Amino acid sequence: MTTQMKVFAFDFTGPAHLSAGLWRHRRDRSEQYTNLRAWVEYAKMLEDACFDGMFFADNDGYHEKYRGSVEGALRDAAQLPANDPAYLVPALAAATKHLGFGITTSTAYTPPYAVARKFATLDHLTDGRIGWNVVTSYSDSAARNLGNGTQLAHDARYERAEEFIDVTLKLWEGSWDDDAVVRDTETGTYADPARVHEVQHRGEHFTVDGIFVCEPSTQRTPVIFQAGGSPKGVALAAKTAEAVFMNSMSKPGLKKQVDTLRAKAAELGRDPHHIAVLQMVTVISAPTDEEAWRKYQEYVGLVSYDGAMARYSGWTGLDMAQFDPDRPLEDVKTNAGQTMVDVFTKLDPGKKWTPRDIAREIGIGGTSPVIVGSPKTVADELVSWMDETGIDGFNIAHAAKFADLEDFAQYVVPELQARGVMRTSYEGTTLRENLFGAGQQRLAADHPGTAHRRSLVSQAQ
Repeated sequence: MTTQMKVFAFDFTGPAHLSAGLWRHRRDRSEQYTNLRAWVEYAKMLEDACFDGMFFADNDGYHEKYRGSVEGALRDAAQLPANDPAYLVPALAAATKHLGFGITTSTAYTPPYAVARKFATLDHLTDGRIGWNVVTSYSDSAARNLGNGTQLAHDARYERAEEFIDVTLKLWEGSWDDDAVVRDTETGTYADPARVHEVQHRGEHFTVDGIFVCEPSTQRTPVIFQAGGSPKGVALAAKTAEAVFMNSMSKPGLKKQVDTLRAKAAELGRDPHHIAVLQMVTVISAPTDEEAWRKYQEYVGLVSYDGAMARYSGWTGLDMAQFDPDRPLEDVKTNAGQTMVDVFTKLDPGKKWTPRDIAREIGIGGTSPVIVGSPKTVADELVSWMDETGIDGFNIAHAAKFADLEDFAQYVVPELQARGVMRTSYEGTTLRENLFGAGQQRLAADHPGTAHRRSLVSQAQ
């Protein structure tokens, strides 16, 4: 039986995200990506529909692999230009009460102390509605512009990320006791120094010797998201993530990923169901199947081959212009987005994918499955994905910016709510409560971050 479906709106603070050429559609409102009022109204609409949250993708670099130039990405707004999503969150939180916000931030170029401070601040300002999507940054442009010019190898990036998360968990969970802030006006003591502790982390990549600058926030630790599909990514998610975004072209492929993740989490001593698994999908909906398919065909007519290839080249680290568009893509290894290569060459091994096939497939919604239809058709398919794979919900992408998620809220959400598979009201106030139930504001007891808190508190006693 289907459990309550978790639903996030997947977005990007730029004109276009995953779909290629769709910014030209008459209903697309990409020109409003710099308009704060438009984002506020969008967030209020999502909360009225009882979404769990908004999830913002982000990238420290830009797509420049296709034909050896950034030109293709610029022409199709292929995740470029791109604003920083973190600055939106306080305004969106002020306009809502329950909607959560997931922000993508890399472990590659900013010290863990600064990232910990950023998310503690956002958790304070949102009353506990923030989540951190941990990424390791795959683009050479990010390495040139933010780093030392050299991109770390894939596995090395994940080893660095594991220690990075360890540092942030020590800062959030271990530096300040719950009762460190006393606000004693008689003694003139805001925080009791005996209840604030130095972290004293010395590792391969980072050294942090002092106390954390932020007092504990509502959740203490933001909800930790992760989306890596490689073995290293799965291992990191099983150890540290509370929510994992997956992306499979098929239900059998997704079920295999879910089972692998949950088995690895259990092996590490965690309850597998303390990790919410969310599949990315793109939904094109309308009152009837016929209307939805007409809309979809309009979208197909606008897909840009070069825009799709600019994205895919950036995701994989391969210049797709080097391949014959109509010859099958061989199994390749890449230091950038191995997951994006595997989506086609591994997860659906029965099909020999050509670059033209890939461009056609990712033109709408990127590498996510695309569901087209009436409220009943879409609801049937979403429930089927949950029942057959064991996922907990969805990260819903769009083709036309703002418009497709508004359609989903108008047409599909009432159908899901009528079936009892999507909430009609919020039970808690924090993002972690949205995902795991009222009263679940802090990390689960089996999360490794709680061990940091206990060990550091015991050192001070």
